Parts: sequence; C-alpha cells; structure tokens
Amino acid sequence: MQQGQPMIIMGEDAQRVKDKDAQEYNISAARAVAEAVRSTLGPKGMDKMLVDSMGDVTITNDGVTILTEMDIDNPTAEMVVEVAETQEDEAGDGTTTAVAIAGELLKNAEDLLEQDIHPTAVIKGFNIASEYARQQVDEIAEPVDPDDTDLIKSVAETSMTGKGAELEKEVLADLVVRAVQAITVEADDGSHVVDLQNLKIETQTGSPASESELLSGAVIDKDPVQDGMPTDFESANVLLIDDPIEVEDADVDTSVSIESPDQLQQFLDQEETQLREKVDRIAESGADVVFCQKGIDDMAQHYLAKEGILAVRRVKKSDLAFLKNVLGAPIVTDIDDLSADDLATGTISRDAADGLFYVEGADSHGVTLLLRGSTEHVVDELERGINDAIDVVSTTVSDGRTIAGGGAIEVELASRLRDHADSIEGREQLAVEAFADALEIVPRTLAANAGLDAIDLLVDLRAAHEAGDSRAGLDAFSGDVVDTFDAGVVETAHAKEQALSSATEAANLVLKIDDIISAGDLSTAGGDDEGGAPGGAGGMGGMGGGMGGMM
Repeated sequence: MQQGQPMIIMGEDAQRVKDKDAQEYNISAARAVAEAVRSTLGPKGMDKMLVDSMGDVTITNDGVTILTEMDIDNPTAEMVVEVAETQEDEAGDGTTTAVAIAGELLKNAEDLLEQDIHPTAVIKGFNIASEYARQQVDEIAEPVDPDDTDLIKSVAETSMTGKGAELEKEVLADLVVRAVQAITVEADDGSHVVDLQNLKIETQTGSPASESELLSGAVIDKDPVQDGMPTDFESANVLLIDDPIEVEDADVDTSVSIESPDQLQQFLDQEETQLREKVDRIAESGADVVFCQKGIDDMAQHYLAKEGILAVRRVKKSDLAFLKNVLGAPIVTDIDDLSADDLATGTISRDAADGLFYVEGADSHGVTLLLRGSTEHVVDELERGINDAIDVVSTTVSDGRTIAGGGAIEVELASRLRDHADSIEGREQLAVEAFADALEIVPRTLAANAGLDAIDLLVDLRAAHEAGDSRAGLDAFSGDVVDTFDAGVVETAHAKEQALSSATEAANLVLKIDDIISAGDLSTAGGDDEGGAPGGAGGMGGMGGGMGGMM
C-alpha cells in the first residue's frame, strides 16, 4: 500500500492463484489427465479415438499415445504427461499405470491437505513410501533366465493383452521373443545387452496379423528403378550411397544462352557424359546392387540397367542406416571417392507379390519384424503394441527380474506399506498410508474396466495377500482371484519401479506449488480462451479445448 492506494506490480493480463486455490487448481488438472486414460487400463480396457486438427484419426488404448496426441493446454497437465513419456522412454510400457497412480496420489494428498497437514509432510511421506515400495519390488521380484522362452513369452503376451495385438498374441509374442533373443549379446561381465539398433519393424496392409513374420536381415519396401534390372543375387556386392546419381547442380544461380541447335546438343551430351562417368565409377567398383537415398536420373537408370546393376532410389534414411548395420558397409557420400572397399557382400531377393526386397548380410546380426494387418489403423495400433512388447521383453532380458501382474504387486506393496507405516513417526505416517491406498487404484481400475465389482474384488485380494499369497491378482476374464504369475500374467520389475518413481516425483512436484503466476491466461498455448478458476485461474485454465472431448 502507498498512501492508502494499492501498489500494482503485475500487468493487466497477469493472473495469480495462491495457496489452497493453487493446490486445488493443480490437483484438478493432474487428476483430469489420469481420469482421461484410466478406462484404457487392463485387458478389458476401452480404446480412445483421437482426431487431430487435420482430421487424421488415431484409435488406440496406449496411454502415452493418447496423452501426446491430445491437445492439452494446461501447464500442470503437461507435467503429468511427462510422467507417461518418461515411463515410455525408460520402461517401454506401464504408462497408464504410472499416470493413474500419480492421479490417485494427488487425490489422496488433497484429503490430507484438507486435514491441515502441510504439503512438505505429505511430500516427505510419499518419498519414504516410494523408496520402500521400490525396495519391496526388488525383494518380491523373481529372477528370469534370458533363455527361459516360456516366461519371457508370458511377459510379451501380458504387454499385448488389451491392445490391438491381442487377437494374435501367441503368434506375435513368439516373434517378439525370437527377435529380442536374436539381437541379445552377452557382455564381458556376464550381463545381457539387447541392441535394438539391430531390430527394424516394417508394416504392410492387406493381410491378417497372423501372417506377420520375423526375417533375418533387412526388408526394403521399394521397386527397382527399371523393370528390366535383375532382382535376385546369391552373393552381391552392395553399395549404399547418400549421393544423387544425377547431373550436378551449379552452386549459384546460372543461365545458359544457346544460339544454335548444335550448342543445345553439345550441352545435352555433356550432361549425358557426366551421368555416364558416375555409372562407370559404380560399375568399376564392382557393385552389383545400389541402394541410393537420393534420386537417380532417368539416363543413369538406363546405363545402370545396361551394366546389369540393380538400383533402388529414395531409400529412407532409417532403412539405409539399418542396411549399414546388416551388411557392415559404409554409406558413401561422394561417388568420386568410391572404391571396392566401400562395398559389402549380401544376398538380395525380391518378393514381387509384396513388392519387397529382402537383404541379408554375410554375417548379419540385424533382423526385421514384418507386421501385417488388414488396414492402416489396424497396423498402426499393432505396431504400437509390438513396440511396447519389444521394449518390455528387452528390459526383462537385460534386467532379469519379473513380477506377478493383474494388480498382485500393487496389493502386496500396499499391505507391506501399511505395516511399514506403523514404524514411522509424525504426520508422514498418514502420507505413507495414503500412498498405500493410492496403489490399489490399479486393481480397482482393472476390476471396474472388466465390469466387475471393484470393492468386492479388492476385499478378496487383500484377504489372499494377508493369507500369504503374494502373487494373488485379478483374472479379468473369469473375475476370479488367482496366482497371476502361474496364470501367465507377468510383468517386468523395472517397469513397476519406474512407474512408482515417476508417479511420486510428479505428484510431489505438483504438491510443492502454492503460487501460480501467469503473464496471461493459464494455458501453455496462449490462445484466445480466457478462463478463470478460483481467484482467476479458470477451472482447467485453457485445458478444456483439448481435454473436454475426452472426459
């Protein structure tokens, strides 16, 4: 105040939300994100249809895909989306679980805040609970041998269940396990390393998913530049090139003045000679096959065909890089420097019906998983499910630990956390108990999504765990409490540890905020929507546009 007048230090458009209003605003936004994806969890989870501004449609129940495709315009909500992205990057699966736990932690934290428990006590309690829970995951986890194909296949099938890949999950899980085993190497210290650089996924429409296959080497979905070129080689010298086989353009803008037909012919002859020289260099190097990332001139195509050289142009950069791994050949960037040392030996074959080239190196470590589906939407969702399964299986092989799924681990952790809470003094004890309650959102959601009574199932699960059955979980298909590990519902321990860690950190980050100061409306896009929450924060602060249609 200055002489009875308020001192204005913020701009006219600035918004500020403080204390309890800020906490309510942030918790509401974070919980809205969790609720948006919760119905996708589990084998009976539902799908979401996402339509972007261009009208492109994505149908999926993959948590991270839903959250990244949604038009979220709220800073707090975006922090929760980062939980899913981190989970995807670090573990490959479990994104919906991580986000659901984060949302439930904040819901339970809100109840504690209403009891006048300070946010720092809640945060400390959550950290204690998270660390203890992750220690218990490691204690509960069961070791897995990389050669135990049946158990690893169960991990892959569990990851696929509820996704587009579920219909043919036995066939696809077998392909995934074989693919990961093919690219796994044993390190000097005895650990197993999965080199995903040596695995490529290709998709093709028009066939059922059951016709998907695992191929040694690379698959290139391209046609020869000319029909008359040979397409099959038993032992070919292969050239990979990132340099156009075309007439070289001038470095600066130029113009050519032609006064007679002879001059025009001379100019054309010179271009033809330049192309001929490029093809001659390729032929002299001994190349039988050329995979070119750039373009190939029509005249050069003619000369290559005359030399009996197979040429493929406009090969994707990722495909060329994978061919480099498969063949062990360098990628040539200048034809003028080409030599026989730049070539690699490989077997080339052509499937005319599918329009695919199959390329296999003499000592190839690379494999290609060729996924087939009836339509583009089916193939896209299939690829997302397979990518998650590959990441989960890779993590299982390298980490070497598995746990029972179906909500079994969450109920067991909740039980152990409640026992551990008795040894904690102060208000942090309440936060640890709230953390335990939050973990049970997973079995409750699994039951609800399967059309079962969540309360009755949770009571049965708690009773089974109190009786000493640490692997008792929900069979979503029969509605019974079973030993999910023996039933083949198996998850990787690393993904669960990562979900606990990410969810806790996100919840604590939101709880630590007690003041929101915005230069404009509380949105990340700065659109035209004005929105006012308690104290001018606008409910979801600009989140409605993208989230409204989802909830």
